[in-house]
Amino acid sequence: MKKIIIGLVLAGMLGSAAVFGGGQEVVEEIVAVVNDDIITLSDYRTQFDQTVAQLRAAQMPQEEYDKQYATIKKELLNAMITELLLLQKARELNLNVSDQVKARIEQIKTDNNMTSDADLRRAIEQQGMTYETWFKQYEEGMMRMAVIYTEVERAIVLEDSEVVQYYKKNPAEFTTPTEYKLLAVYLASEGRTPEECEALKAAVDAKLKSGAAFADVAGELSDPPMKESKGDLGTFKAGELDKSLESAVEKLKTGEVGVWVNNKNGWYLINLVEKKDSHLRPFEDARKEVEEKIYNGKRAEKEGAYIKTLRERSYVRILKPDPLER
Repeated sequence: MKKIIIGLVLAGMLGSAAVFGGGQEVVEEIVAVVNDDIITLSDYRTQFDQTVAQLRAAQMPQEEYDKQYATIKKELLNAMITELLLLQKARELNLNVSDQVKARIEQIKTDNNMTSDADLRRAIEQQGMTYETWFKQYEEGMMRMAVIYTEVERAIVLEDSEVVQYYKKNPAEFTTPTEYKLLAVYLASEGRTPEECEALKAAVDAKLKSGAAFADVAGELSDPPMKESKGDLGTFKAGELDKSLESAVEKLKTGEVGVWVNNKNGWYLINLVEKKDSHLRPFEDARKEVEEKIYNGKRAEKEGAYIKTLRERSYVRILKPDPLER
């Protein structure tokens, strides 16, 4: 049936973008034709539902979810076309990934403390997918990766001179930011009057002035969570702290206690325990990261060009640009 329908499409005779059964009822609507294959509406809906389910599982803020959802609706069909083109190319090149798939599956079992194939099968089925469907998708994914490696990645060469030049021209990328190790006393504003907050701040100041250890004072007078951790706020790189707190920290020398800072949640008194100044990492220390940045840049550029050429040389016809539209 598929070969017959494709023949009709290539002849320009498919007017309704649908596969018909013997009684002329619509069996399946076609979304796109990609060389000798088709993407049906059910194919698209299955992939769309799986992708959206993964998006929901990420539990991101609503604004970010809406943004990602819109991107999926806009880009999914083109992504499916690209995947199909790569799979077709893998078959054309007679790429065999059986050994790689077996090795990867064994690694998955090892990483997840599974002792048998039955354990893996149960784990996959518990997520609402048959093992056979998962295996097919996994194998096809490996085939597409093999195409990219064969046609793109193995031709990428890095010269020592370009690695050195990239490091010299982009020092900010290999500079370790200033790092702060901090203790803090925290007093919540909620449920307290300004006068009560001032009285508590004064009590903390008096304890510290008398020579009490900062951690002990935090453990005694802080509100949670600083109370339980005895004031251990943690270690932060420049730019990671709330701006009001970081502004106060930047003025301190190691061992100093700052002034009270009124944050949106309450009052903070910061003790700078340790400071590591910003520094450029030595070239040999950063070399692997430099090479990865250059390689990934070249890979993205060459992969994009390869897929563009692959699509231009293929027969691709989109019959339903917005498959979910009624």
